[in-house]
Amino acid sequence: MHSYLKHYINGEWVESEGGTRHEVINPATEEPCTEIMLGSQADTDKAVSAAKEAFKTFSQTSVEERIALLGRIADEYKKRMPDIAAVMADEMGCPIAIGNAAQAPAGLGHILKAAEVLKDFEWEEQLGPARVVHEPIGVVAMITPWNWPLNQITAKVAPALAAGNTMVLKPSEETPGSAAIFAEVMDAAGVPAGVFNMVQGDGPGVGTMLTKHEDVDMVSFTGSTRAGIIIAKNAADTVKRVHQELGGKTPNIVLEGADLSEAVPNGLQGVIINSGQSCIAPTRMLVHESQYDEAVQIAKGVMESVAVGDPKEMGGHIGPVVNAAQYEKIQGLIQKGIDEGGKVETGGTGRPDGVNQGFYVKPTVFSDITSDMTIAREEIFGPVVTLIKYENDDEAVEIANDTDYGLSACVYGPAEQAKKFTGKLRAGLVGVNNWGPIPDAPFGGYKQSGNGREMGKYGLREFMEVKTIIGEPA
Repeated sequence: MHSYLKHYINGEWVESEGGTRHEVINPATEEPCTEIMLGSQADTDKAVSAAKEAFKTFSQTSVEERIALLGRIADEYKKRMPDIAAVMADEMGCPIAIGNAAQAPAGLGHILKAAEVLKDFEWEEQLGPARVVHEPIGVVAMITPWNWPLNQITAKVAPALAAGNTMVLKPSEETPGSAAIFAEVMDAAGVPAGVFNMVQGDGPGVGTMLTKHEDVDMVSFTGSTRAGIIIAKNAADTVKRVHQELGGKTPNIVLEGADLSEAVPNGLQGVIINSGQSCIAPTRMLVHESQYDEAVQIAKGVMESVAVGDPKEMGGHIGPVVNAAQYEKIQGLIQKGIDEGGKVETGGTGRPDGVNQGFYVKPTVFSDITSDMTIAREEIFGPVVTLIKYENDDEAVEIANDTDYGLSACVYGPAEQAKKFTGKLRAGLVGVNNWGPIPDAPFGGYKQSGNGREMGKYGLREFMEVKTIIGEPA
């Protein structure tokens, strides 16, 4: 059992004042694996107060000082990457191979990129008689998800720190261990007291307290659209900035004439990795009617080759989904797909063959899906793909955009042909023959997938205010 019963506030590990004990269930064994204390209002107030006080001095530090600090954080983070991968295997069922190769390194990438961007950032410009300057925004509350825990923590912490802000992190209560290790990294790197604070908690508790707190200047949230709407409403009374990366339902247009032997397996990797628990998973595969049957058979073969297994064992298998609630949601959506007329080509409800415990989901392929079906509209967050038929390019674009979300989209096929689609797709990220983001480029969504951007110089700007100064002496 991992035990993280203290919060990290003002540079110290402190006992909770009136918190509630919470156990995390290992999704592979269905046994408790981690215990934490869900924070209280007193814990939250203490953390925000520490961040507010620290902002007075940290906001005045030089760019060089903050670059050096990010370098120390990166050095300490590297030392703890194996520990981060190990605890994620226990808490969220992420296979240790993926933890070591993708999950933990993603966090390091954001730290290094923030330092790199900071070196070249232009803090001011002259517009006639006005000098326009960028300044840190203040105290930032960060509420992060469980599916790519360190990726999302560092995508917020690193640029916020680079900009000169102070912060309070509330990580997901499903993956508190990796966040606690990150707090240890920050402490070992010598982050000044009060600059980084972490209060463990859940959304209705610490999350709500932070979003309503009058001394919080900005909320940066990654999670569901449902929760994002609540956060925006909570923050409205104090008119704080709200920065959100929310849900997605990524369309993957396979162009007419595309090489299906490459396009279909490549697109499916985004549905398979992390057991489908990625906001940009391209779960809606749109295929021209002339190639539809062939694409279905290829997709079926790919998903039937996906093995499930113990997250703590090395190998190319996928693990369980994060918890019982998520498992039941996915099972319900699969059944809904069947009830509404979809055809299960492989997979379906229940655990994979030979698996008797754990929240494992069968890798599933649906055909005969139309865009009005529930399974084509709601975010599944599991290893489930729906294949949708289209007649022509215009219909493909129409189906792709027929969603409340707009986080990402993919187009697979000849690049020149794909280029005709990129300007028509209503999504913040469009991949041509790929589905993932890169650390240099902005990441965020249209419509109900959020507002604001993360990563690179655009992510750095999100954590700043802009001030206009007129009438200064030359």
